[in-house]
Amino acid sequence: MRQARKRQWQGQPARELDPSTDPMAPADYVIRAIIDGVDHLAGEMERKWGIERLRLLVPDELRARFDAQKDKLDAAIATNREPYVRAQAEGMKRAWRALDSAATEAGHAPLAPEVWECVLPETGEVVALVRTTAEAHLVARPDMRVFTLPEIGRLIEALGSTVLEVKETFLGAEVTRVAKPPIDWARGDDIPF
Repeated sequence: MRQARKRQWQGQPARELDPSTDPMAPADYVIRAIIDGVDHLAGEMERKWGIERLRLLVPDELRARFDAQKDKLDAAIATNREPYVRAQAEGMKRAWRALDSAATEAGHAPLAPEVWECVLPETGEVVALVRTTAEAHLVARPDMRVFTLPEIGRLIEALGSTVLEVKETFLGAEVTRVAKPPIDWARGDDIPF
């Protein structure tokens, strides 16, 4: 650090520290930088194929080898020894690329979600609806909440049987609002037994 400052004062630019290659970087920084590289590639693959989807698209043998490599990387990280982590991280990157290639060669298509957006009537907030959790992860953005069809199913069930009965009795009926039952503070909650 003193060398960099000294060079800066003498009009020379300070040397930028790359913790993954600088031999003077503390081991924890080097290991974190190496793991960040693996995490970045994993994130790219998950955005392309969906969370937990890619490893299910490849043959069992390749999936087992991928899982074994992940275990080797986890064990290397536990040692906190940079040479072990670096070797297993490179192996994990090759494993991700092998899954990507195998899935592509098998004719599987990357995730291409169908997204429906709607505006919440009271707040004006836009929400997105997708089929699966993998698709939700792919389209998630900080400015929009994303719901999956299984979540919508749980929300409908939480409304109670009345809504389903109305939809069954009056074909084509439209839910225009949902009223929250008033709280009877004098009565309190039902006893659950």
